[in-house]
Amino acid sequence: MIRLTDFALRRGGRLLLSEVSLTLHPGWRVGVIGRNGCGKSSLFAALLGHLDGDSGSIDRPRGQRVATVAQETPALPDAAIDYVIGGDAELSAALVAEAAAQAADDHEAAARAHHRIEELDGYDARARAGRLLHGLGFTAETHDTPVREFSGGWRVRLNLARALMAPSDLLLLDEPTNHLDLDAVVWLEDWLRRYEGTLLVISHDREFLDGVATHIVHLHEGRARLYTGDYTSFERQRAEQLRQQQIAHEKEQVERAHLQSFIDRFKAKASKAKQAQSRMKRLEKLAGTEAVRAESPFRFSFAPPQRLPSPLLRLDDLSAGYSADSSLRQHDPDVPAAQAGQAKTVLTGVKFSLEPGERVALLGPNGAGKSTLVKTLVGDLPPLAGERLAHKDLRIGYFAQHTVESLREGATPMDHLRDIAPGVAEQVLRNYLGSWNFAGERAFENVDTFSGGERARVALALIAWHKPNVLLLDEPTNHLDLDMREALAEALADFGGALVLVAHDRHLIGLVCDTFWRVAEGSVSEFNGDLDDYARWLRGRDSDTGGAGKGAGAEDDDARESAKERRRAAAEQRAREKPVRDRLKKIETRLATIESDRATLETQLADPELYSSRSDDFAALLQRQRALVTEQETLEEEWLNLQS
Repeated sequence: MIRLTDFALRRGGRLLLSEVSLTLHPGWRVGVIGRNGCGKSSLFAALLGHLDGDSGSIDRPRGQRVATVAQETPALPDAAIDYVIGGDAELSAALVAEAAAQAADDHEAAARAHHRIEELDGYDARARAGRLLHGLGFTAETHDTPVREFSGGWRVRLNLARALMAPSDLLLLDEPTNHLDLDAVVWLEDWLRRYEGTLLVISHDREFLDGVATHIVHLHEGRARLYTGDYTSFERQRAEQLRQQQIAHEKEQVERAHLQSFIDRFKAKASKAKQAQSRMKRLEKLAGTEAVRAESPFRFSFAPPQRLPSPLLRLDDLSAGYSADSSLRQHDPDVPAAQAGQAKTVLTGVKFSLEPGERVALLGPNGAGKSTLVKTLVGDLPPLAGERLAHKDLRIGYFAQHTVESLREGATPMDHLRDIAPGVAEQVLRNYLGSWNFAGERAFENVDTFSGGERARVALALIAWHKPNVLLLDEPTNHLDLDMREALAEALADFGGALVLVAHDRHLIGLVCDTFWRVAEGSVSEFNGDLDDYARWLRGRDSDTGGAGKGAGAEDDDARESAKERRRAAAEQRAREKPVRDRLKKIETRLATIESDRATLETQLADPELYSSRSDDFAALLQRQRALVTEQETLEEEWLNLQS
């Protein structure tokens, strides 16, 4: 159990948290929410012992194992899978001890290390780490890639996998869905629902919180309030709480007015003085319930496009990717850092037409080509084959994953706006920035001091200035809190042009998009269904062959496909998968045999006489055991790849 009692915390001169009292029980999955800057990450730092509170206390069980995601990833030569296994510090130490003992031919030390590894379920660690990497989007061929060869976003995923690998009683996750695609977010939800410890997760993704949280802690104006249920339940409870607060306030104001009126009329009369005094005491004792204060949530809009030609943009039998000398590779998650300087074709045969009013969401795993497709639509990447046909009146607003980081250091919002609007009167520019909540001197503050959400707002303001008729947005929500995401959803819903969106926020996608294209396996195809259908398909694609065929989105519309054609397609799919399924059965049979052989070996290794005699049998048994473990790891890795 974790207990915070009258806890208060300052950062600099600012009081972030005050009089926070919470009790969190084992097994709870708690979503921690609140506006950017309200103290969520500071609360995590205090729980980890990295920050001391100004008053009050935080009590955690003695010996509680805590796991969290590291903020930095060193440029290590270690293989990705070994780095993830290192998240289990005890197991990692035991594996190092075993290797050292074997190198020194120290049988007793090797046996001790072996038993410790067995206690920690260490011989299946490689398979467990492989499953974590697979779930977070790493293909099997990248598991042995050195950590230093991954880009920043993929290193964040490695740190997340490492945290999930660590045995823990308390898991602290700060915005874990950032840098994840929708496929990985759905997988992470399922994993966290099975987590047996206490989970605290900071997130601005309401669908993710609905899928994971059993409780919500809302930080607001320095206080914390605990709600039972998921995010949707929290919204209902908070709305009712605010309604009741307003009713109580209005009732109290009526009573105050009545008491004050009596006091004013009769306090000077001797015959009523006692009653007036009584009412004055009653007035002093009233609770002073505050009126509900509207938070004036930020809203913005994109100006109506001046022209909406049809079609706006078309890709015709296009191949997309990178030439060997492309300078755009460094920011593209579709291309691993290890492949820098190499030519790469990411997508082929792309046929894509964008009409006015279309709202398209791109689905699929990271690395499959979503960002490459967006850059090709923008025109930053020339086609490797085929044609990109753009109308002469096309005007694109493009938000890339690195847009927030690429704002000019030392510059202000006004500086950035002047760069794209030379000669425009300063008052016009100030009025425009004011409409984006950069009023007064805020327009002249250095963006280096801004939060991620504020920098994202600057970037969106610069995009909107050009009055685009097509918006191409690649993960625009990574730095936005819930309120800003709602504002973006409203602005996009009212936008009169066409939209192509890459995002892991299902709430945003569901509100603004009605067409879904899946980018995977080198191609782009329409997905027939909604986001719920897509999530169900992701969870069931390993076992549901019909769902896999449907999710891939054939050119023929499923709604018009006859029952006979569906049966034929399913039969063809089963025929294609038969060799894979046969191999899976053989692997499973062999794994069962290995488990039996390992159990026999472990019984033999547990015999004390084996160690006292120091016979050659001991070395042979250990060698046989290592061979079985290696074979088992190889087969489990192959099984995992075949299943996917």
